[in-house]
Amino acid sequence: MNETTALEAKYITKYFGKKTALSSLSFSIQKGERVALIGPSGAGKTTLLNTIAGIVEPDEGGWVIAGKPRGSYKSGKEFARKVGVIRQHFDLVPQLAVIHNVLAGRLLEWGVAKSLFSLLFPRDKALAVDSLRRVGLADKLYEETGRLSGGEQQRVALARILVQNPEIVLADEPVASLDPARAEDVLNALSSIVEDENQTLIASLHSVDYARKYFTRIIALKDGDIFFDLPTSRVTDSLLGELYKLKEQPLNG
Repeated sequence: MNETTALEAKYITKYFGKKTALSSLSFSIQKGERVALIGPSGAGKTTLLNTIAGIVEPDEGGWVIAGKPRGSYKSGKEFARKVGVIRQHFDLVPQLAVIHNVLAGRLLEWGVAKSLFSLLFPRDKALAVDSLRRVGLADKLYEETGRLSGGEQQRVALARILVQNPEIVLADEPVASLDPARAEDVLNALSSIVEDENQTLIASLHSVDYARKYFTRIIALKDGDIFFDLPTSRVTDSLLGELYKLKEQPLNG
């Protein structure tokens, strides 16, 4: 693993009962790459992201992140500097003001006491203001987060990632709940942020069009295996047709 490698999968295998969710996957991703994970529903995209984040433990194999096995990161603070997660449903607290949801990106850095104090007197306010400015929400600082539109809430999640400032950003279906216009806005913002910060982005997507437009590399999963792993420019319609081809079912009678 060289110094430009952000993370490396080594024979990642995961079972759920008798189903093989991930089948001995091995690959590496370089710093600054924008990698889209695509494939049919149930292909293993979310499970793969969850094994990186430590939400799900692989049954075999493991991840090397920034030169260290993922399990060797003993503190949440240390791991948060390496990996941040954006989820489809944003993981925001609707009743809190936008600034507090943004500054949640600093919770592991602060600890419990400072985090509670920040609910009364926000710490690092300038950092939150700058992050919200970069995602186009500078005027929403003290607005109740639950009153924002879906696209605005996802931008709050992006601002939180800016505050956390991890080396690797994982995004699990980040625009699945948004209409096409807002999805384009969010992906534009996300792509700009990771490029500006020289972060590595790995996102699971249902939309092949978005994968082609915003990502430099596409890893396609099917039935827990890697179906292809190619630069975006080499992904053909023929390959995509094979990826999403339904298994033929025998006719009854």
